[in-house]
Amino acid sequence: MADKNQETEWPVRIIRSTQRRKTVGARLENGVLVIRAPAAMSDAELSPIIDNLRQRMRRRSARAAAQTDAELAQRAQELNQKYFGGHLQWRSIRYVTNQNSRFGSCTPEDGTIRLSHRLATMPAWVRDYVLVHELAHLVEGNHGPRFWKLVNRYPLTERARGYLMAVGLEGLDGDPGDLG
Repeated sequence: MADKNQETEWPVRIIRSTQRRKTVGARLENGVLVIRAPAAMSDAELSPIIDNLRQRMRRRSARAAAQTDAELAQRAQELNQKYFGGHLQWRSIRYVTNQNSRFGSCTPEDGTIRLSHRLATMPAWVRDYVLVHELAHLVEGNHGPRFWKLVNRYPLTERARGYLMAVGLEGLDGDPGDLG
């Protein structure tokens, strides 16, 4: 059987802009690879760039596909042990596809933690930050000082928050990705 990632061919939509001078960007939007390019760039110049971006998206998709709920639960247990002394308990932890304005949410009352599937394509240390953030909600349900004291046990908290801000997903209340 052929590798699924090699078979991935998304339809391409090119958006040219006079605002762009040099850079070309790509993003998957509803199964379409949307390419944003400078208006002055020729198709011949753009073609190899699109091929490269397509390959990068394939690799990113492969990483996302490799993430499972079981692996997520295992990582949550490891972080629980390391930063919370293994004292936390939850009923379920899983990736979901219906969180587009948040990276994660926790319902302490029933012990459910949900993380956006978008995290599966981000660096592991960013996903770990979001996990620690949601695990901390099992202890503190708000974003008060005691909550942040728990979250800040994770040494890459500031870096991960900066990463989430840089990708433009900072919540309006100063909480990256409106984590929940």
